[in-house]
Amino acid sequence: MSEKHAWMVRKMKIGEAQQIYREQVQAYRTQKSAVSKQLETLRTKMETEAYGQAKYGEEAATLELTLKALDEKQKEYQDYLSQLTEQYCAHWNATVAEQQKDASAEYAADMGKILLVARRIMKGDIVPFSDEKKLMEFSMDMYQVAKNVGAMVQREKREKHKSLWKDEEKKEYDDPQEVAENAEVSGSGPEIVNVADTMASVAPTE
Repeated sequence: MSEKHAWMVRKMKIGEAQQIYREQVQAYRTQKSAVSKQLETLRTKMETEAYGQAKYGEEAATLELTLKALDEKQKEYQDYLSQLTEQYCAHWNATVAEQQKDASAEYAADMGKILLVARRIMKGDIVPFSDEKKLMEFSMDMYQVAKNVGAMVQREKREKHKSLWKDEEKKEYDDPQEVAENAEVSGSGPEIVNVADTMASVAPTE
């Protein structure tokens, strides 16, 4: 394993790995375009110049092999980027699902408190204004009905309640994008090989 690849297989964050392999794909795409233009020029010379096949045939064959090598390496990096995207989405979805679960539980708890406030008001009990406001915000109709019923209840001693909503701190949730980007990559990616090395691997030897 090369020193460069040893660095690459360390535990990386998904966002970091995506950036590295996107840059690789772009570098290979750019070089493929340049090689394709060179090959096209040679093929034109081969067809139009005298003895063109003999003059440029070997060079054209090398460029074809180079283009194939570049294409294979680019595809390897693109395939790995797709795997990283799947990992990214998995962490994103898990984070969102957990937040939705908490939100549902919080909503159910709030509903229970709101209904209890309404029942207390209907009984003629005294509840904090902050609790009445919660009921009003949820349903003005329900609030008015509770107040009207409570006004008709004749009680010598009215029970006084403390707020059902204590000083609760608002739970802060993680940003799904940050969670997904900062999660560790599962497994290791293909070795990073720069464009020049890939091209050199198919260059004819003297």
